[in-house]
Amino acid sequence: MKNISILGATGSIGTQTLDVIRNSNEEINLIGITANSSVDKIKEIVKEFKPKYIAMMDENSGNIIEEFCNKEYPDIQVFKGINGLIKVATLDEIDTVVTSVVGMIGLKPTMAAIEAKKDIALANKETLVVAGELVMNKAKEKNVKILPVDSEHSAIFQSLSGYKNKDINKIILTASGGPFRGKTIDDLKDVTVKDALKHPKWNMGQKISIDSATLMNKGLEVIEAHFLFDTDYENIEVVVHPQSIIHSMVEYKDASVIAQLGTPDMRLPIQYALNYPERKGMIANPINFYELGALTFEKPDLETFKCLRFAYEAGKIGGLAPTILNGANEEAVALLLEEKIKFLQVAEIIEDCMKVFKENYYNELTLDNIIELDKKVREYIRIKWELGVK
Repeated sequence: MKNISILGATGSIGTQTLDVIRNSNEEINLIGITANSSVDKIKEIVKEFKPKYIAMMDENSGNIIEEFCNKEYPDIQVFKGINGLIKVATLDEIDTVVTSVVGMIGLKPTMAAIEAKKDIALANKETLVVAGELVMNKAKEKNVKILPVDSEHSAIFQSLSGYKNKDINKIILTASGGPFRGKTIDDLKDVTVKDALKHPKWNMGQKISIDSATLMNKGLEVIEAHFLFDTDYENIEVVVHPQSIIHSMVEYKDASVIAQLGTPDMRLPIQYALNYPERKGMIANPINFYELGALTFEKPDLETFKCLRFAYEAGKIGGLAPTILNGANEEAVALLLEEKIKFLQVAEIIEDCMKVFKENYYNELTLDNIIELDKKVREYIRIKWELGVK
């Protein structure tokens, strides 16, 4: 029996993790859950899974859930705010934490969970993007496993099984290309938020769907792969593969390529991470190779999709540059979802912030400095762009 907490239980990865638990023959036990403000969804999870601990980031939502539990499930403990998330991430009863919250909010709870010697099923890519060096060093110190949940990093992790870094020539990250694959900058001038959210292959939350449309999602994954697999940026290649069947590949020094294939279903990498090193029963539909048709590959367009180029640049600079990149992207995506900017302005905002905050690139890499700089970047964007002072 494996006991877990899910940070972000009501989001896309969280809900698919719940489905993995349903199909686990009671081998996975849900102990703790967190959410921001999704009261109704949390109530549904409580009724079905009866976790012992809940944390709500939003105080008012926490009060509602606390009242609900006091009345219906008095044994459940309810916490609130970031300290509540940290509490659920560090429970004595758990073995593994699924970190599926979106954005920088996952950083502190993830670091606390590692400190408490909990294995991490990592779906919150921003944590490694802004603090990869700190996270991986702490995980090594505490002998904690960082098990990737992203389909691409899970594919690399599986393709590396039994091999060492010295055997690797390069990592090949596949990208679907998103809803705007093949479009030019002129084509993208007037696209809507609704257009950007229509991913052709994957069922994802709003933020990651926008990141997929800009290719920033792939850029963040490049930085994540650098830290997860201790690989130089020059040896991490992105290939557009619209069918999303090959989830990523590893090329070895003898020119052999090992890939992981599967239907586009996030439950597969989630199940693998939660049961590693074992493989469990089939949770996703198998590939029918007779019906599959052609698998195609393309070079990404770094001029149209500048976010991917910015991510490579920030990763190579290192230090706090990825913090600036990530904070600018999160805030720009939020503005886009609020329909306060246009699609192409996401990249414009990121490029502006990388220049404005250039002097901060090589400040000391600490948790406090990451959080402080992230806040400054977001405030700068809100003042300049939301208030229209451009």
